[in-house]
This record gives sequence, C-alpha cells and structure tokens, in this order.
Amino acid sequence: MVAGVPDGSSEQPREGGASLSGAQISAINRFPDDNPNPVLRVDDDGHLIYANPASAAVLKAFGVTVGDRVPPETMARLAAVGVERGSLELLVDHRTYEVWPVPIPDLHFTNLYGRDVTAERAIVKFPDQNPNPVFRIHRDGRLLYANPASLGLVSGLGLAVGDDLPSGLRDVLVERASSADGLMTVEVEAGSCTYALLPVDVPEFGFVNVYGTDVTAAKERERLARENERLLLNILPEPIANRLRSGEPVIADRFDDVTLLFADIVGFTVLSASMSPSELLGVLNEVFTAFDEVVERAGLEKIKTIGDAYMVVGGMSAASADHTAQVAAMALELIEAVNRMDTAARLGIRFRIGIHCGPVVAGVIGTKKFIYDIWGDTVNMASRMESLSVPGRIQVTHAVKERLEGRYVLEPRGLVNVKGKGPTPTWFIVGPMPSAGDGRYSAAISTQRP
Repeated sequence: MVAGVPDGSSEQPREGGASLSGAQISAINRFPDDNPNPVLRVDDDGHLIYANPASAAVLKAFGVTVGDRVPPETMARLAAVGVERGSLELLVDHRTYEVWPVPIPDLHFTNLYGRDVTAERAIVKFPDQNPNPVFRIHRDGRLLYANPASLGLVSGLGLAVGDDLPSGLRDVLVERASSADGLMTVEVEAGSCTYALLPVDVPEFGFVNVYGTDVTAAKERERLARENERLLLNILPEPIANRLRSGEPVIADRFDDVTLLFADIVGFTVLSASMSPSELLGVLNEVFTAFDEVVERAGLEKIKTIGDAYMVVGGMSAASADHTAQVAAMALELIEAVNRMDTAARLGIRFRIGIHCGPVVAGVIGTKKFIYDIWGDTVNMASRMESLSVPGRIQVTHAVKERLEGRYVLEPRGLVNVKGKGPTPTWFIVGPMPSAGDGRYSAAISTQRP
C-alpha cells in the first residue's frame, strides 16, 4: 500500500511516549493525502509509516513501501541533510525530486517533503553546457548564476555570483528584457572583449536570463572594413568605389561640363631643400588636411595630390549643379585657410590657384595601385591657369568669368601667353560681390595682392 499505516495496526506504540490511536494517525494523514507534492513519514526506528499518493517516485527511489524500514544509507543521508538544513536530491525515471526532512520529535517521527524540480534543474543544466556566456540576474540586479563560459565576461565586469550589477547595466537589461519591441541586445565592454547581451525575462521564476555573444572579432572586422573603406575613398570618389565593388570591369565616363581647380605651393622646390623629409611631410600634411576639410564642406571632389599640387573638381555629381560658383567659393576658403596657418606664416607658404571649366573624360587606370584621374583640354587649361597665376591669387579663364559675373568681383589681368593657345585673356577672383558677401573673405582679398 502507498498511503496510511500497515494493515492490522490500530495503534503505534512509541518508546518513551504515548501511543497514537489509528484515528489520530488518520487525522494526521488526512491533509498530506491531498497534497500534490510527495509527503512521507518515517518513525524514529526508520520505518516508513506513511506516504501520500504523490510519493510514488520517491518510494521507488528509496526502494521501499509503507511498513518497510528505509535503507540505513538513505537514513544517513537524510540525517546529514537535516543537520545542514538542506535537501536530498533524487533522480527517478529521468525526473529530479528534491526531498527535505522536518523532524516532529513530540510525535516521534520525521516528515519528508518532496518537490519535482526537473524543470528548474533543466534550466540550470542547459546553461552549464552552453559554450556561450549565460548568466542570470534577479530583477533587483543581483547576479544569481553564471555558467562556466561566462567567466571572462563576468570577471571582466568586476562581478562574482552574489554581487549586484552596476545600476546602469541592471536597468537597461531589465528594461530590454521586458520590452514589447522584441529581443534587444545590449553591448558591453568586459576586459579586452566586447559582448552583445540578450536579456530574456523569465517571470515564472522571477529572474532574467542573459545570453552573451563575444562579438570582439566581428567588431574588429567591422573596424577593418571601415578602415578599408576610408582608404578606398581616399583614392576614389564614392560612386566610383561603389561601381568597382559591384564588379564593373572598366570605368570611363565623359562629363560635358565640370569645373577644375589646381593649387600649387609657390617655390616648393626651394622650400623643400631647406627642410628634413619628416618636416616637409608634416608641412604638406597640415596644409592639405586643411584643404581636404574645405573641399568636404563644399561638397566637391578631391581628385589627387601630386607632390605639392592639389586638384579638385566640381560638377561630377548631380548635387553640384552650380559647380563653378562652388569651386570659386572654395578657392577663396583655401586662401583664407592658408592665411590662418601659423606654419604657412612662419615658412612664407603661398599658393597659386587656377580654375577652368569645360568637358573632361574620367576613369580608373590600372588594376594594381590604381588611380582615378581626369583628362582633356579642360584639365590642361586649368593647370596652365595655375602655373601662370600669381602667388596668393586665383586666376580664371573667360569661361569661368562669364559664369561668375554679377556674383563675384573679378579683376582683369589682361592677356597671358598660354602654351598651345597663344595670348589668352584671364581674370583674378577678388571676392564675392558686396551684396552677396558677408565679409568672410575680406582678409583673403586684402592679402591676395602680389
């Protein structure tokens, strides 16, 4: 039999105590009979005197029925558990039960209360075997559990099981675990690694499971990809880089109307002879970095630098329809940027600038150490405007002058003998018309005179 007392026993004598009648034992047993969890009773001699209907699995683990003596080794384990105020864990038919003893000395027996903890142990067991970090926090932020794979993450955060998470991390984990927007990760730095943490609320047990993924390598790949992208865009315009990435084998385009600017340091050869290579490189880097910032703000495209020469184009994208005026404004900003440099003032650095507009052909040359370049008579004329210009001034052709009239003050220079073209009229850009200007170029205009 599973429940009750042995057949034929109307009372149970107890050494040193009063006897219990069958009616008394029946009354004691009545409530546990209805308990959905295992409840057993063992007398002081080790006999199992009662087991409720839910105790079948525990009886099987003990290998006894009501009336039998519980094996001595099991009694020893129960006694040890009683001293430690803990519980005895039993595995029966792939299910796990927790049993803990509660002595009732006045009645000379011990109640054994059991509980099926299979689900709880499964929750713990799975993370232990997970090769990725898994830890568990109470909603108040206390770290309840951390699997072996999370050692680096947890120690990197300066934590141990039982510690409280920093309030900021706790708040964001709990908030995202409860978010109605679905699963949301939190990125943290721990030690030398970066982890993406996915918090999952487990309201049935009052905690939050946090699943970690080491994304250090992925972050490094992203960083390298960004660095590669930056290096590529230092060589090629972004639209051209995109076309190369898409597999376009030959890139060659004709543009019917662009504006080209060349800028060149005056007397660079003499200047470089008086400087060490590192000093020379530092000067060029400072100057051309300032130029790059001006060009980027203007939305124009730097094509290349050749030694001390700098080449910019406008009109190769739909965003720069008024490209000639944009290039003119940028040229004045370049002059202003040089005037603000302490290095330029100390070394007496000045630039010649030339601008021309017209059709060009552009494309990528080579497959190794490739370069994006521009060709055509427009390029040659813009280069001549620079080389025949005056230090500190911006020389332009008649085509440029026609587009800027009414918006910029242009000073006629007269005829200049251009190789292959003969005498050619040119103009200097002085600055924007007073009505269109805001005084930004006053310093540049005043210092452009040779």
